[in-house]
Amino acid sequence: MQNTHTVVHGTMTDIKSSTEVGDATIIRFCQKLGLTGFTDLKILAAKDDFSRQYIFEDESDYFSLLLNRHIMCLKKTLLTLDKTKIDDAIKMIKMAGHIYLYGVGSSGTTARDFEGILLRVGVKANAVIDPHVQAHIASILGSDDLIIAFSLSGKTRDIYDAISIAKKSEVQIIVITNFTHTPIAQLADIVLQTAIEEFIDGGSVAGKLSQLYICDVLVHAYESQNNVSSFEIREKVLRSILNKRID
Repeated sequence: MQNTHTVVHGTMTDIKSSTEVGDATIIRFCQKLGLTGFTDLKILAAKDDFSRQYIFEDESDYFSLLLNRHIMCLKKTLLTLDKTKIDDAIKMIKMAGHIYLYGVGSSGTTARDFEGILLRVGVKANAVIDPHVQAHIASILGSDDLIIAFSLSGKTRDIYDAISIAKKSEVQIIVITNFTHTPIAQLADIVLQTAIEEFIDGGSVAGKLSQLYICDVLVHAYESQNNVSSFEIREKVLRSILNKRID
């Protein structure tokens, strides 16, 4: 319980190495605690850590506590950003024949949001959130195409399967995730790091903020480096939807 991060995000191999015991000893330890196995131990540790983060002294405390968490989320994400990687990602976006944005669950909604954000600077991308369609598209892409994949954990099975298929055709891959050594990150050409760990708090606002902040950085960097006249694009968009407003 003093090393919840290691337990929650580590593998059985990691724990074996840290404690210098075998699989059987860990399983027996879990059973001794009344748990069915190692996964239950992860959840127990995550619940304990999560509950300590959301202790409010009075009912109004959550206003400032949540605000501070979101501000801290953005500051931590800023610290993970590498300008060289951002610049390389912009070059990939500019040169790509087709751009697809992959995500499932909460990360799927981020992919859809990013699709709209990219349109602000005239970049056409397709958000794909159905795992079957992701695999289908991945199988027909080529080396001049780009997939930008979202997965906070870096271990989402559907995303891993789809970009594994794309990797065989040398499709360029940018992954936006928390961890650089996860299976999904290992398939990427560029990894851009978010800064929110979501084991038990899946789909949190903080996790989405971290992802969207990176999306916004990419869009503004693209706009700046390619001399995009975003005012003209925004004006065209505005004129196209003005007649849909109620006067």
